[in-house]
Amino acid sequence: MGFLDGRAVVITGAGRGLGRAFARHAAASGAAVVVNDVDAGPAGETVAAIVADGGTAVASVGSVADPDYARALISLCGKEFGALDGLVNNAAVGYHAAPWEDDDAERTRALVETNVLGPFHCGTAAAKVMCARGRGVIVNVTSGSMIGQRRAAAYSASKGAVASMTYSWAGDLAEHGVRVNAVSPIAWTRLMAADPNGNRDAPPPERVAPLVTYLLSDLSAGVTGQVLRLADGHLHAVRQPAIIRPVLHRETWTVEEIAAAVDGELLLESPPRERWTL
Repeated sequence: MGFLDGRAVVITGAGRGLGRAFARHAAASGAAVVVNDVDAGPAGETVAAIVADGGTAVASVGSVADPDYARALISLCGKEFGALDGLVNNAAVGYHAAPWEDDDAERTRALVETNVLGPFHCGTAAAKVMCARGRGVIVNVTSGSMIGQRRAAAYSASKGAVASMTYSWAGDLAEHGVRVNAVSPIAWTRLMAADPNGNRDAPPPERVAPLVTYLLSDLSAGVTGQVLRLADGHLHAVRQPAIIRPVLHRETWTVEEIAAAVDGELLLESPPRERWTL
């Protein structure tokens, strides 16, 4: 008996890398999978691999940045498999550039539309279906880059947005029986390979896939609003943004008083020393 027997899930960006690993692991765990990708060839290859392993999958080719396509993608799962139990928002693009070189507006817009609006379009469409059923799971894919990565400001910002989306949706959807979490993986993918400083010893995407299957399954019942990170065999939760105490109060603040507070009682966090990678 598989962890996802009888479930139907949509996985975006599943033609290659992490998405393909997520799709194959979910299918091997019993799920019927809608494999999305912008490229027909890789999407078909993932489906063929799943079917060859005895699983069930169909391909859907299109960009999640298109809201009409995103809605159609979510609808396809119900039409093909009779239900929508899970959505994995994995599709993403990235690039590396120093701030003074990062002035290609079209490239930046394409990144935001795929990495932020893509999950937003798919997630809102899925939420409607899941809320009507009173159950469902959304798993977003963020990155350690969300705390800041050199030469990757646009990508980092997009992944920070995905984390914020996760926290917001978890609060909105809990009363409707829908759980929302995110994973923050390290694996050797095309994005990692494109990073001049990427970790050449990063594990293959297949090492991360069990974490996504866990979050899609009933084993994670009651877990929502969390970002779980699996990197080089290390599993941990990521702290949500929070106010750092003490909170100092005055009716009005002068420049000098602010300077004195920052130099004195106010606690500041140091910039992260660990370099997070894609």
